[in-house]
Amino acid sequence: MSGKVRISALVAVLALLLLPLAGATPVAAAGGPKVTLSKSQAGTGGSITVSGSGWRTHALVMVLICGQATPARGVVGGTNSCANADGRAVTTDAKGVFSKKLPVSEPPVPCPCVVHVATVTGASASADAVFQVAGHAVEPLPAEPSTGRLSVLSDTRLDGSSGLLTWFGAPASRTLVFTVGNAGSSPVKNPVFQVGTSHGVFAPQWDDQQFSGTIAPGGKAEIKLPVELSAGAHGDYSVSLKYGGRVLAEEPWGVGRPWGVTLFWILLCVVVPAAVFRVGMAVVDRLRPRKAGRSKGPARHRGLRLPGQLALRLPKSGTPAPTTTPVNSTLPWFTPDSDPGTAGRLSAPHDDSPTSPTTPTRKGLQ
Repeated sequence: MSGKVRISALVAVLALLLLPLAGATPVAAAGGPKVTLSKSQAGTGGSITVSGSGWRTHALVMVLICGQATPARGVVGGTNSCANADGRAVTTDAKGVFSKKLPVSEPPVPCPCVVHVATVTGASASADAVFQVAGHAVEPLPAEPSTGRLSVLSDTRLDGSSGLLTWFGAPASRTLVFTVGNAGSSPVKNPVFQVGTSHGVFAPQWDDQQFSGTIAPGGKAEIKLPVELSAGAHGDYSVSLKYGGRVLAEEPWGVGRPWGVTLFWILLCVVVPAAVFRVGMAVVDRLRPRKAGRSKGPARHRGLRLPGQLALRLPKSGTPAPTTTPVNSTLPWFTPDSDPGTAGRLSAPHDDSPTSPTTPTRKGLQ
């Protein structure tokens, strides 16, 4: 009887000794690593005490003050958002507990801020505690990235055509039409696409264009984005579509040459020289000196002076011509009777009838 009592008492003592050891591990695993601060707010130049529990035994951890972070979202910008120069390293003890004094310094980004503790070696583990750096700027956290994923469901196409103005060098324009679907788990609201145009071997020139609307998970939408080239552009172009840093589609685009511009320059090279030539000829004709016998008024006939002081006047238009008066020759070797040019015409009128008396000759008179 006494032996059974001893065995029962021994079992009870062993159960009481093993119960704390068995229950300590599940509690620590369920709670995870924790961080507590001596102060929730302090200014630059001060210090706080950071304590931790639930960490791996003899683990090396780093203690930092980080901005743009919350315990729910963690450190958004990574360690680049922390005051790394004033961080402290500490090793946990055999129970996974530590305590370290940390100087307060401003992080390189605005608050909200946290004291961030993370393991340096071994399995990764981290914990954050809210902390406010007095006097440091505070800004809202950036929006959480969407988990929606857009993909092109149909072939892209370019709608539109060139008009008469494009033939004369106006910018060519088209509309890029495609259908996208949301394969993610959250809706995509007002997505921003990038449309790029490239010519030959040159890189695309991207232009941000926003689609107004929300695409639900598993939904799809037809999107139309305008595309326009520079004035006078022609040749083989390529239109690319990018979303989230990933190229979704490419579409070729052949643009005709603006022959209207070529025709314009040809006409300009022909018409302008002809007009300049005509203007120059008109100026030369106006500035050219007139001849002596030409005048702008009605034509007037002037007397012509002949050798030997013989004047011959032409009759004016509309008046009867005067009777020609014989001109006596004054040449010394011709006598009036023997002048061959006036013989028979310069003598006095006489009667040639048989009854008229004979005219005495010059010899008879002598």
